[in-house]
Amino acid sequence: MQEKIKAKRKPVIKIGATDHAKLVSFAEAMESRNPEVAEELMLELERAKVVADGSLPADVVQMGSTVTYKPDTGETRTVTLVFPGDADIAQGKISILTPIGTALIGLGTGQAIAWTARDGRTHQLEIVEVRQPAPAGA
Repeated sequence: MQEKIKAKRKPVIKIGATDHAKLVSFAEAMESRNPEVAEELMLELERAKVVADGSLPADVVQMGSTVTYKPDTGETRTVTLVFPGDADIAQGKISILTPIGTALIGLGTGQAIAWTARDGRTHQLEIVEVRQPAPAGA
């Protein structure tokens, strides 16, 4: 019963149509190799409001966004959300396939979400700032 209550309290998330299509394909491709990770990502994608790419607010986390968030464990952190092949924790680039990466997608500044780490512990984070990458050729 408590899990259902938590699920109802998840914030509304928005994802651009292009990111949504890529991430659905990616999650489907991951199903056989890592079903738990694929399922978590797919659950987030299914509850997302899909919007035209150009109408996604600038303060919403999308692929390539640099996000500053405040975890329940302490000081703010800044990361860039990327596909697994581009992930590099030393450079602050986290994969969409990590529990925190999946939790971040689609959130806007000021929104908070509970997420479950791989060790099973539940954490909370709040989005402080979102910056989008510079357009190609800029």
